[in-house]
Amino acid sequence: MLSELQFSNSSYIRFFSEIGMDDIQLVGGKNASLGEMYQSLIPQGVPVPNGFAITSESYNAILKENNLLERLHAILDPLEVDNTQDLQKCGAEIRALIYKATLPESLYNEMVLAYEMLTQPLGPHFSLAIRSSATAEDLPTASFAGQQDSYLNVSGLEEYIDACKQCFASLFNDRAIHYRVEQGFDHFEVSLSVGVQLMVRSDLASSGVMFTVDTESGFEDVVLITGAYGLGENVVQGAIEPDEFYVHKPTFKKGYRSVLRRHLGSKKLKMIYATDPTSSESIENVPTPLEQQHSFCISDEDVMKLTDYAIKIEDYYSKLAQVNRPMDIEWAKDGETGELFIVQARPETVVSQKQGGFLKQYTLEENRPMPLVTGRAVGSRVASGKARLVESAEFLHEFQEGEVLVADMTTPDWEPIMKKASALVTNRGGRTCHAAIIARELGIPAVVGTENATDLIKNGAELTVSCIEGDEGRVYAKTLEFTESEVDIGHLTMPKTKVKMNLGNPEQAFIVNQIPNDGVGLARMEFIISNSIKVHPQAFINPERITDTSTQKLISELTTGYESGREFFIDKLAEGIASIAAGFYPKEVVLRLSDFKTNEYATLIGGDVFEENEENPMLGFRGAARYNDPECKASFALECEAVKRVRETLGLDNVVIMIPFCRTVEEAALVMENLAANHLVRGENGLQVYMMVELPSNVLLIDEFSEYFDGFSIGTNDLTQLVLGVDRDSHKVAFEYDERNPAVKKMVKMAIEGAKRNNKPIGICGQAPSDYPEFAAFLVEEGISSMSLNPDSILDTIPIVLEAEEALKCS
Repeated sequence: MLSELQFSNSSYIRFFSEIGMDDIQLVGGKNASLGEMYQSLIPQGVPVPNGFAITSESYNAILKENNLLERLHAILDPLEVDNTQDLQKCGAEIRALIYKATLPESLYNEMVLAYEMLTQPLGPHFSLAIRSSATAEDLPTASFAGQQDSYLNVSGLEEYIDACKQCFASLFNDRAIHYRVEQGFDHFEVSLSVGVQLMVRSDLASSGVMFTVDTESGFEDVVLITGAYGLGENVVQGAIEPDEFYVHKPTFKKGYRSVLRRHLGSKKLKMIYATDPTSSESIENVPTPLEQQHSFCISDEDVMKLTDYAIKIEDYYSKLAQVNRPMDIEWAKDGETGELFIVQARPETVVSQKQGGFLKQYTLEENRPMPLVTGRAVGSRVASGKARLVESAEFLHEFQEGEVLVADMTTPDWEPIMKKASALVTNRGGRTCHAAIIARELGIPAVVGTENATDLIKNGAELTVSCIEGDEGRVYAKTLEFTESEVDIGHLTMPKTKVKMNLGNPEQAFIVNQIPNDGVGLARMEFIISNSIKVHPQAFINPERITDTSTQKLISELTTGYESGREFFIDKLAEGIASIAAGFYPKEVVLRLSDFKTNEYATLIGGDVFEENEENPMLGFRGAARYNDPECKASFALECEAVKRVRETLGLDNVVIMIPFCRTVEEAALVMENLAANHLVRGENGLQVYMMVELPSNVLLIDEFSEYFDGFSIGTNDLTQLVLGVDRDSHKVAFEYDERNPAVKKMVKMAIEGAKRNNKPIGICGQAPSDYPEFAAFLVEEGISSMSLNPDSILDTIPIVLEAEEALKCS
């Protein structure tokens, strides 16, 4: 019987059971990692399909047997890699030489024997994945990802030999030649191994890529899983917009099993085995059925299994390297058995390599037009330039330095010109596609998956590409003013007064948490409702009252894939809250329950049906009054259910509830009863409830309110209006609005004294300390527990707080 041990002394073949990370020079980074996982992680329950490596010695033997070294030098030595046309010509010439070269007889015989050993036990029905594995690939500091070729669904000896020869030749793909020069690698010090692995029948199910770090921000507490129906090449190449799932690692490790947030990708194509037996192609792309486009490609149970595998892989490689090692992992689900497999793992090489201590900040002019196109944001940056539409590789030589590359999608062949671009915009792709990976590596913004960029953007048009406005990347049809600054935060001293953050947009949580902070002092629930849900909650509870057909259609489209509007509301709200809580975990996140005014509620989809017109909404039906109102109790219950899900199902118990605009002590008591009726009991499971101090009654009766609340936060915006009797939206009296007015400061002082008298923490979440340094100093002098500031104000305010604390010490 044939045994893998037959090859233990071979120069040409090594089965996965015989290789590991010490063998990179022999089998390349990809195969070394597969062997390491096959030996060490299968025992931990991480499934890896079997296979073998055709070693780099095989590649060297081919060159030697065919006397190719001198001919390769003659072609490569004079080459200027930035000359796109010469690069294409030389690359094609070299690949033809290697592909047509004769295989040494001993190599050919061992390749045949290894093939038979791997496939004989499977009978006539099997297929293989044949992948290149360069000796300079999948290194922690340079990925070389996608530089060489891969072939899927290979069956039959002749096809197997041909695919291996194609892989050897692909060491000199145009992009690989260019990338080696850019990275400082000698062409003749890099060799190529070929990996031969059993295929997983993901053509009948799904596959994708996952990262043990957020690819945008570098936030290391999440696993990001992307996937689509069919073979995984479409996800890797960026041919489609995949589904996305985030899982929070710290709470997963505590035993919680729930998706943090998800995004339904369009997944318009899926790659399957070729159905035409006469075709020379072994795979093909077909349209994804609408039902699959509108459903997630894997279940939550699959997401949890993949997360478990990802964490085990990261932990293992981190221990091996003796340093935290975020990983980039390819997975596939077998449609015949339902099993999930790991088919590749490499170190993540972009965000994990960023040096800490410095923070880049961008600001974009406020008076922005509507974006021309939108898509998924990549890169957290802004750039401007003239559009250059590139239809195919034959037009690459036309691209000029500093232009914005606009294309249907990019491939590794385009990398020589991508490094000249100021930004990238593509019709297709998700945040783990080729364009996204290269954009991060180059440090430029990219907007991917726009669907229609090449139709709407004209060649030569002036563009601004913005990836600093949340998950949605925006392309503006003009040059906008923006600023870029870099701040050294590596040696920043934090004050004794806690410095927290005001935050509404969950999509910013993984990025702004890099700014020094003590948690979130104000997370705005209404931002999540208006941006992620968009529909008035009563429209889900009383859908029969929505009679306008266009509104009904819009609500139906938004809730596609959900069993009910109620579940859509709870799920989207929970995802938004959870993203903020996870971004700052385990620091405290103070979540203010919805504080829409009636005129703001009316702007939500269907809102005009449920809201009355009020003369002065600021003083009207809002905050605690809504929570206690019989007609609004059902919508309040939806908010409570979302909070409960975040704290108990997701395990993010760092969320603190805050009640806004609570006019009377009796109203406070009733809110507590309603919270308890919705299974949010103060003190149970560590739940704390805070109150906004924004009415004079809150200050004057702070001793009485202290019986019902665990802490307070001063909202200077409304408090100033109510103390001074000023409507800041009225241009006739808005000039009187000033938080520094002595009457307002006296109210703030009384609030702080009252909270301290009752041993309650008190912070401030209004605009004043963000706008006025002297107000921040005043708060320190009065003994405020914390300040919650806008993210762009924190770094400017910290020195002021430190100075005020020092002055207080010396006085």
